Amino acid sequence: MKRILIQAAMLVMAFAATLNAQILTPITWDVSTEMTSETEGVVKFAATIEKGWHLYGTTLPEGGPRETSIKFDRIEGAELIGSPEPSIAPVEKVDMVFHLKLNWWESDVTLSQRFRVTDKKGYLLGGTITFQGCNDGSCIPPAKEAFEVMSEGYNAAPAEEEPVQATVKSVAADKAATIDESEWWAPVTFPESGEASAQNIAESSWWYIFIWGFIGGLVALLTPCVWPMIPLTVSFFLKKNSSRAKSIRDALIYGGGIIVIYLALGLAITLIFGASKLNDLATNAVFNLAFFLLLLVFAISFFGAFDIKLPSKWSNGVDSKAERTTGLISIFFMAFTLVLVSFSCTGPIIGTLLVEAASVGNISGPAVGMGAFALALAIPFTLFAIFPSWLKEMPRSGGWLNSVKVVLGFLELALSLKFLSVADLAYGWGILDREVFVSLWVVIFILLGLYLLGKIRFSHDSPVEHVAIGRFFMALISLSFAVYLIPGLWGAPLKSVSAFVPPLYTQDFNLYAGGEFKEFDDYDAGMRYAAESGRPVLIDFSGYGCVNCRKMEGAVFDTEVISNIIKENFVLIKLMVDDKQKLAEPLSVEENGRKVVLESVGDKWSYLQRSKFAANSQPYYVMIDNSGAPLALPYYYDENVEKFGEWLGTGISNYKGAIKN
Repeated sequence: MKRILIQAAMLVMAFAATLNAQILTPITWDVSTEMTSETEGVVKFAATIEKGWHLYGTTLPEGGPRETSIKFDRIEGAELIGSPEPSIAPVEKVDMVFHLKLNWWESDVTLSQRFRVTDKKGYLLGGTITFQGCNDGSCIPPAKEAFEVMSEGYNAAPAEEEPVQATVKSVAADKAATIDESEWWAPVTFPESGEASAQNIAESSWWYIFIWGFIGGLVALLTPCVWPMIPLTVSFFLKKNSSRAKSIRDALIYGGGIIVIYLALGLAITLIFGASKLNDLATNAVFNLAFFLLLLVFAISFFGAFDIKLPSKWSNGVDSKAERTTGLISIFFMAFTLVLVSFSCTGPIIGTLLVEAASVGNISGPAVGMGAFALALAIPFTLFAIFPSWLKEMPRSGGWLNSVKVVLGFLELALSLKFLSVADLAYGWGILDREVFVSLWVVIFILLGLYLLGKIRFSHDSPVEHVAIGRFFMALISLSFAVYLIPGLWGAPLKSVSAFVPPLYTQDFNLYAGGEFKEFDDYDAGMRYAAESGRPVLIDFSGYGCVNCRKMEGAVFDTEVISNIIKENFVLIKLMVDDKQKLAEPLSVEENGRKVVLESVGDKWSYLQRSKFAANSQPYYVMIDNSGAPLALPYYYDENVEKFGEWLGTGISNYKGAIKN
C-alpha cells in the first residue's frame, strides 16, 4: 500500500528512461510564410507537440517556466504588424510544481506574425524561437530554434557573424592547471557494460491501483452494509433452486453481475473525464481541495454523524424489478440491488478509490480500480454458494462491524490531509507546513489506537468489555506508527510516508543533517575543486520545474546513508537547466551545424548536458572523473535507495581503480 500511495502522491508522473541517454524532442517547429495580399503577409510558426507533452504560452508570471517567445533579430524589406497570434487559445491551469497559474498548449498550435513588405526587392525575416515543454513527470530545458524566411529571389547581404566558441569553459588565470580543462566539456562515451537505472511509473501504476482496489473491496466486505448480506444472499440461492449445481451457477452469475456493474461505473468515469482531466485531478489545486472536503465528509459519515444513502426509491425500484423478472435478468437486478443498498458503506471506499486512481493520472485507473474492487466483493458470495457449510463458521454481525467503519473514518481523515497539503502548497497559504501535518497525523493515529483499546467511544458504539487479540494488535500498529512519526516534527525524513507529508523545505526546525554536503552550482568551479581535492564528481542535472527531481531529493538524497556517501566521497555539482539568471556575457557555440547563443545560466547547463552527455531530460545523474570521463552509466529517476547507493559505489570503485592504474 505504501508503494501505491507513493506513486499516487503527485501527479504522477510519466517519465521513463532508456538504457542510454537520449535527446528528447517532444516539440518541433516548422516556419513558413504566406502572402495575404501584394504588400502584406504572415509568418507561420507551426509547433508539433508530442502526445502527453505541453508547450507553455507566450505570457507567464515571474518565477515560472520559460514562456514561448519569438525574437526577430533580422528584418530586411519588411515591418512587423502586431504580435504573434495563436491558432487556438492555451488552457489555464494551476501548476503544482511552480505553484502558479500558468497556461499552455496540449495540442499542435500555430503562431502567426503579420508583416508588411516595404521594399520592392523583397524581404527577409530571421530570428529565434525560445520555448519550453513539459509532460506530467519531466521537462525539457528551455530551448531555442533559429529561423530565417525570405521572399523568392531575394538576395540578402550576409549577416555579420559572431565569433563561435568551440567550447564553453572558464579557466582560472591564477591556477596552474594540471589537466586540460577543455576535456571537461568534451563529449563522452559511456561504458558498454552495466545497467542504467530506469523506472516506468505509467506501466506499474495499473498494478498498484488494482491491488489498492482489491484491498478496498475486501475492506468493504467487513462493513455493516455488506457482511450481513452474504448469508442472506447465499441462502436465497440455495432455497430458490432445488439443484445445488444450479444454485452455484446462479451465484457465479450474481458475482459476475457485481463485477460488471462496478466495472461499468469505472469505465463511465474514465470516458467522462478522459486522460487530461484525470491529470487535472492530480495536479489542480482546486480539485485537491475538493478531494480534501470529499474525504472529510466521508470520514464524518463513518464516525456515525450521518449516512450517505441513495434515494430509497432507487433500491426499491430495482428490487421490484428483480422480483418481477426471471432468469439472468433477475440475478443481475439482485446484484444491482446489493450495490445500491450497500452504498452507505461502500460509497466512501469507492470515492477514495476513485480519488487515488485519478491521482495517478492514468486514463485506465478508475476502470482497473473498480474492477479489482468488485472482484474482491464478489468472491465471497461465490465461494459461500459453492461451500454453504462455511456459513456456519462466519462471525455473526455485531458491534465489531461498526468499529470497522470508525477505523475507516480515521484513515479517511488522515488521507484527506494529503490533498489539503497539495492545495496549501499551490496557493502558498502556509497553514499546513510539515510540522503541522505530522502533528495532526500523530494525534489521529494515537486516537485511533485509543479507540481500538476501547478508551474512546462514539454514541453508536457498543461497550468494549475486553480487548480482542485482533483489536490489540491493530492498536499496537496504530500507536507504533504515531511514535514513528514523532521524529518528523524535528526534520526526520520519514521516507515511508514521504509521498504524503509536505516537503522538508516547509520544515521550520530541522535537527537532522541529511543533505548537508558541499554542493556547487557552477560546473567549472566544482570540477576545479574536485581536481584539487582528488575526488570524483557527481553531477545532478535538475530543474526548478522537475517534479521527479524533488521526489528524488526527498526520498534518496535526504536519507542519511546516501548523504554520508556523497559527503565523504564526492563533489556534488547541481545544475539547474531552467535557471533564468542572465549570463554576464552571452556565449556563442556551434551545435548540430548551427550557431546557438547561450543567454542564461540554464542555457549553459542545458547545452553542457546535450553536448557532453547527449541527454536533455531531468532528473539525470552522472559520475565523472577529474578529466570529465564517465565512471559508470547515467542514473535516471528511481527512488530505490539501495540501488542508488550501489550505483555510487560503482563510481567510487572505478575512480579508485583508475587512479591506481
